[in-house]
Amino acid sequence: DVSDDEAVEKASDNRTATHKDSDSKPAVTKKRKQPTECFLSQPEEKQETTVKAKKRKKKKISDILERSTPKPGIPADLQNLLSQHFGENRSVIEIEELKLSDSCFLPANDLTHSFSSYLKEICPKWAKLRKNHKEKKSVVMLVICSSALRSLELIKSMTAFKGDCRVLKLFAKHIKIKEQMNMLEKGVFHIGVGTPGRVKALVEQDGLCLDSTKYMILDWNWRDQKLRRMMDIPEIKKETIDLLEMSIIKLCREGSVKLGLF
Repeated sequence: DVSDDEAVEKASDNRTATHKDSDSKPAVTKKRKQPTECFLSQPEEKQETTVKAKKRKKKKISDILERSTPKPGIPADLQNLLSQHFGENRSVIEIEELKLSDSCFLPANDLTHSFSSYLKEICPKWAKLRKNHKEKKSVVMLVICSSALRSLELIKSMTAFKGDCRVLKLFAKHIKIKEQMNMLEKGVFHIGVGTPGRVKALVEQDGLCLDSTKYMILDWNWRDQKLRRMMDIPEIKKETIDLLEMSIIKLCREGSVKLGLF
């Protein structure tokens, strides 16, 4: 019968279609498993944010210094600095020889003084010292600071103290060391203001003699635009310590030089 044959064909066609549908379903599920690839970019983003966070932390160092309350330098600060600097390379006996008693120090600046008022307080007999000073190649007072620009600022700010005494610039910027040596050899100067590197070089080359020096002032508390003190700058710190070790510490222990922290 024709109708029966048609029915059998339809049934077989339905089975084939069902079989095809069942075969096609796994392909659909396979395609749905692929979107896991979109999550690969997330770890990179985390790394980038971590790097950015670290960079931001570095920029905040000056903010931390700015928020900290300024504290005036005291003799113990310099003593600790010397101990930390020489602690790893020197014996206990050698470090002991670098220690200075409190009697070696002048009164420290309490952050209320101008430079002139501070010098007047620590050196009330300056007029007499200035008058009696006749030696060439030497100064009565040495002022050590971090830069040539700061040296000029200090020279201007000591006008009320220095009177008619002669002040010599002892820094390297625009001034050759031979010029400074010639000036020291030919004339009498009372105050030298400059950087530790140039002062150290002058002492080493016998251009500056410290036998007549009575006072050495470190520009301890002043901060530059980056809020660094002179001892926060590695090069200045090293040169200052070298200068102290070269002769100043010995002269302080002998009682001929007094140290001041401005």
